[in-house]
Order: sequence, then structure tokens, then C-alpha cells
Amino acid sequence: MTLVLTKDVAPSDVREDVAPSASARPRRSWKPLLRLISPLVLLVLWQVVSSAGLVSDKTLASPAQVISAARELWSDGSLQDALAVSVQRVLLGVVLGVALAVLLGVLAGFSRIVELAIDPPIQMLRTVPFLGLIPLFIIWFGIGEQPKVFLVALGVMFPLYLNLFAGIRSIDGKLVEAAETLGLGKFQLAVHVILPGALPQALTGLRMSLGVAWLALIVAEQINADAGLGYLINNARIYFRIDIVIFGLLVYAFLGLATDGVVRALEGRLLTWRTTYQGA
Repeated sequence: MTLVLTKDVAPSDVREDVAPSASARPRRSWKPLLRLISPLVLLVLWQVVSSAGLVSDKTLASPAQVISAARELWSDGSLQDALAVSVQRVLLGVVLGVALAVLLGVLAGFSRIVELAIDPPIQMLRTVPFLGLIPLFIIWFGIGEQPKVFLVALGVMFPLYLNLFAGIRSIDGKLVEAAETLGLGKFQLAVHVILPGALPQALTGLRMSLGVAWLALIVAEQINADAGLGYLINNARIYFRIDIVIFGLLVYAFLGLATDGVVRALEGRLLTWRTTYQGA
């Protein structure tokens, strides 16, 4: 920005020359497209191996067979119904799991007494396999939707809780001392210093939690399910429909990738203040 001023010139006559900055120009990002290269290469290799007969279609269905199965499920409405049920279960489980993780993580992170009270049981519970909890959940909640949602919620809670707790406790003590010297109270310190500093690690935990949510859903939908993607895959297994089984797993993978992309976009908006190394 260049201001040209001459003698006896009124402020209204000041001329302002603005040169567009190269860094301010919008740059097109090719990163999302580049991320598709390796999956496409794997897809082509998969089709080549299947077409060459190196792998039997009874062992691994070809991409063409999987696409045919997808059209079949879409045409009779099975896929839409299964997606609606599974997505609803995941949404309910994520909301419950995130709420619990944030509540417990914040309480344990800010209070040593609360940490001593709740952290040991959580650390013990997170090592219990999901399959081991199924009989207990059936006894407690029956075979309806509740045990499925609660299993997803548990899967979501643990990674987010651990990362949020670690993020709060990793704040530099000198930064806290400086904030207190400036007169910030405990609430202001938490809102303006500690929680923003813990946000990057908390979002990493959220990405992990959403990935675990779909893994937990696969297990949860084995509990006497009569709808959902897990039910669809289980029926396909009974009738040896390998193409439907593979397609169902691919749907799980794409759903997990989509939710991960949502959190990555959220990171881009919430962490604009942080400049990090992006790789060579």
C-alpha cells in the first residue's frame, strides 16, 4: 500500500495505490484430488487381478461385481433403508459419546481430585473389548436400539476423553502464569487460554472417535439387528454373497472417510491461528 502525499493537498485528495498481494490471491488446492490417486490405483489393480483370474470371485468379488451388487441393493431400496438406520445409530451414539467425553475430560483435566476419582475406572473400561460387553449390554438394555447406541457412544467417548484430558494437561505452565499475572480469573483462564490450547489435540481425538464409531457400529449391529448395514452384511454372509459383503464394508469405509473429512474441515476453520509444518 503506497500513500502519495504532496504539499498543500487536502486529505480528501490523498491517492491510495493498492497493489494486489500474491499471497492474497486465491490458490486452487489440488490436495483433495491428489488424495484420490492411491485409491484409484488400488481399484485398477483389484480389477486387473480379478479379470486375470489370479483370485477367485468366490474369495474376492471384482469391482464390477461389487458395482452390480450396489445397483441391486439401490434398486430394491435395501441400501437406502440400511443407511438410514445405521447413520441414525451413529449420530445418537456420537452425540452421547462426545457429551460424556467433553464433560469428563474437562472435569478431570481441571481437577486433580476428579481425575483420581474417574480416570482409573475409565482407563480400565477402555481396555475391555466391545465383544465382551455385548452379553452384559443385552442383559441390561435388551436387544433393541439402546445397546447398539451405547456401544457406539463408548467407542466415541474414550479417544476424545483421552486427547482432551491430555490437551488440557499439556498447556505450558508459564503461559498459565503469564495469564494469571495479567489478571485473568479461573473462568477466563479456562476459556481464553487452556481450552483453546487443548483444541488441536481434542480435534485429533474427535477424528479418532468418529473412526471408532463406525467400528463399534459393526459390532453393535450384530446384536439381533433386523436393519442396518451390519444386518445387510450378515445376511449376505449367510447366502455367500461376497460382492454384497465387500460393498457393505466399502460403504462403512466411505462413511468413515466422510466423517473424517468433516472434522478436517472443522480443524481448518477453528485452527486458522496455528501455523504448523505441512510436510516437504
